[in-house]
Amino acid sequence: MPQNDQQSAFDLATAVRRAEGPALLADLDPTWDVGNGILNGGYLLSVAGRAAVLESPHEHPVAMSASYLRAGAGGPATLEVTPGPAGRTLAHSLVTLADDGGPLITVQATTATLTDAASEYSVPMPEVPGPDECLDMAANAHLAAVPITLPGITQHVHSRLDPATAMWALGQPSEEPVLRAWVRLADGRPADPVSLLLFADVLPPTSFATGKMGWAPTVQLQVLVRGLPAPGWCLVEARASEIAGGWTDEDYRIWDSTGRLVAQSRQLARTAR
Repeated sequence: MPQNDQQSAFDLATAVRRAEGPALLADLDPTWDVGNGILNGGYLLSVAGRAAVLESPHEHPVAMSASYLRAGAGGPATLEVTPGPAGRTLAHSLVTLADDGGPLITVQATTATLTDAASEYSVPMPEVPGPDECLDMAANAHLAAVPITLPGITQHVHSRLDPATAMWALGQPSEEPVLRAWVRLADGRPADPVSLLLFADVLPPTSFATGKMGWAPTVQLQVLVRGLPAPGWCLVEARASEIAGGWTDEDYRIWDSTGRLVAQSRQLARTAR
């Protein structure tokens, strides 16, 4: 837990609360941005996940399918949760997150109660050096081939890039759009199903690995949370399989500190610009 048992920055930044009427309220934190005041898509999805769980009989978000309608910035927001079918093991809802300008994202949400049971079958986690042997992206930004302005989200999430997929940061891009990194919340808060929604969109665009920098707006993001993560660093792998016509896909796999797969995601985004 964060030092002195204080509520974590992530919990504060993703908090939702009830108000008069059916809508829930949130205060979107502008420091969870990816540059130019644009909020990270995983951060917005985490806020929506909080709302889905608050209005569900179940504890955890397990399947979230989000459409991103426009870029979001910090400030007051509302969340409308429209309940769907609900049963003993899972419940469905539609969540709309909006600010003063209108809807930002709509999310088809499924909630359930996850466990930390061992996998019956799983593709093994890739062999990656430990976090201390990987590249601290924020601490080494001055070594980049071109000047880099670190986005606000790097204040809140520590990332350690796998050297095998990090050479782009030192001006030596790869031919393959793949990134791997160990990640954790900066204040030491252990990962949970809601923070896994954040981790499913936390790395730079995979095009960075090939030397193509710039904002790659997310259009659609689906996240599957598969289990309760163990404490410690999570390993995140992001991989694009097709970049064409101004569009790119990204597949994420996330393992906890024990090597157990705890989340997956797929997104469609515009190519970096």
